[in-house]
Amino acid sequence: MEERSYKLQGSDGLALRVIEWGSPAAAPIVMLHGIRGYARTFAPLAQALLPHFRTIAYDQRGRGESDWDPLRRYYNQDYVRDLEAVVQQLGLKRFDLLGHSMGGIAAYVYAAANPDRVRRLVIEDAGPGASADSSGSARIRQELQSAPSSFESWDAAAEFMRRLRPTVSEAARLDRLQNMLKRRADGTWTWQYDHAGIAEARLNPDPSRQVDLWPHVEAIRSPTLVLRGGRSDYLARDVAGSLCVRNHIIQWREIADAGHYIHDDQLDVFISCVSAFLTAPEKAADKG
Repeated sequence: MEERSYKLQGSDGLALRVIEWGSPAAAPIVMLHGIRGYARTFAPLAQALLPHFRTIAYDQRGRGESDWDPLRRYYNQDYVRDLEAVVQQLGLKRFDLLGHSMGGIAAYVYAAANPDRVRRLVIEDAGPGASADSSGSARIRQELQSAPSSFESWDAAAEFMRRLRPTVSEAARLDRLQNMLKRRADGTWTWQYDHAGIAEARLNPDPSRQVDLWPHVEAIRSPTLVLRGGRSDYLARDVAGSLCVRNHIIQWREIADAGHYIHDDQLDVFISCVSAFLTAPEKAADKG
């Protein structure tokens, strides 16, 4: 089934580009991408979930075809408010929710506050402390700081992405380039996201806007699956294990030969895990 694309109003008056796959009558699932991600990163999963699910993904503020925030409000609270706005405008009463990395942190917070709306929650490689204290968060900050603002040619951009993501397949890297870059009038290429604004929020964060995720984790009442990449430098294995101790409704699984970007590194396994969890009978999905 072909995708449908349209704009909705997020919080702070920002327009968000939304993409849907599947019948509007099917069970809805909302998917939230990571810090440098884009809505179409979930296209293979959305196709695999047909015809049983209506997948809804959007370019988060400052990314893709969504508006950039002139005030550079790129914090978890802002992403959660955008999600609330999308859910309200689409009239979603009950739905599944999936988030990767930054999107996963927003998904934890939203699910904790909305147990009656979120049927099941899937988190891809995100957890308490990961965005601030992990070696992966340090890597991301370094990448944001050192990434060039533009490239003289497509080949130069492709070589940069190859060095940045050496373990990702060539097809996945190409998909990233096609969705993360835009060509300028002079023939050079630049990022299709607010690189400077997002980098500022990550490199010089407002301490008052940092989120302590543990209280939200403990408050979740929706059956939850956390997927951790076996080679992840972002979500530590002991943190993933602690999630289940602190909240028995959470289960986790480690995906071998995958890093932080499980849906790029081990797509087939990722799809299998997510599909099985979303379609399992209620008691099988709910450990608690």
